[in-house]
Amino acid sequence: MADYLLLYSGGGMPETEEEQAMVMKAWDAWMHDLGGALKDGGNPFTPGAAKKISASGAVSDGSIAPTASGYSIITADSLDDAAEKAKGCPVLQGGAEISIYETFAVM
Repeated sequence: MADYLLLYSGGGMPETEEEQAMVMKAWDAWMHDLGGALKDGGNPFTPGAAKKISASGAVSDGSIAPTASGYSIITADSLDDAAEKAKGCPVLQGGAEISIYETFAVM
């Protein structure tokens, strides 16, 4: 078993209270279905509130294009297993894409 970062990109936010309630219900169902495989439910990112730091230590002026909209961390048997689990993620219903990265412990 390994941990996998699900990095969400794009998608839209629900506009009405009814849509928000439906999305929250979908998130609750997906997280419940994942059970113990859900390590960190994650959070969305604030659009436009980002900085980029280069290897030289230079910090961006904050005008970077948003590339990610949120994340979750799950545990799975393989990258394919993680992808299968990610297929049920509600961000896909809002038009987002998911990139999946295997993490590894270094400490």
